[in-house]
Amino acid sequence: MCLVKSYPELTSFVCTVVEVSTSKTGKHDHAKCHFVAIDILNEKKLEDIVPSSHNCDVPHVSRTDYQLIDISEDRFVSLLTKNGNTKDDLKLPTDDALLTQDGFAKGKDLVASVMSAMGNLKKIEIF
Repeated sequence: MCLVKSYPELTSFVCTVVEVSTSKTGKHDHAKCHFVAIDILNEKKLEDIVPSSHNCDVPHVSRTDYQLIDISEDRFVSLLTKNGNTKDDLKLPTDDALLTQDGFAKGKDLVASVMSAMGNLKKIEIF
């Protein structure tokens, strides 16, 4: 039996599992679990096959919402924290379509959702 949390760590990538299948018990009494997962940071598809008796490492994934204040020319964002301070150390990815969103240019209030895992990985979504 495979027990899977929302964000298992497959081959050192933090992922969301989208499919799990198990094989029948074989000659040596070990069933295998086949995981298909999507990396939460770059959205690449990953696959892994592990014995069903093994454990999966599950890192702590945190998601924090901030109000978007400004986007600089060098793609750094200025975010308002819940205690009223600003957070200015995050940069928008270059391959993302976040800047094509015209809500910021029209003066709409936008929320930046920042997801981090394993201490240093970050993903920014603006809505």
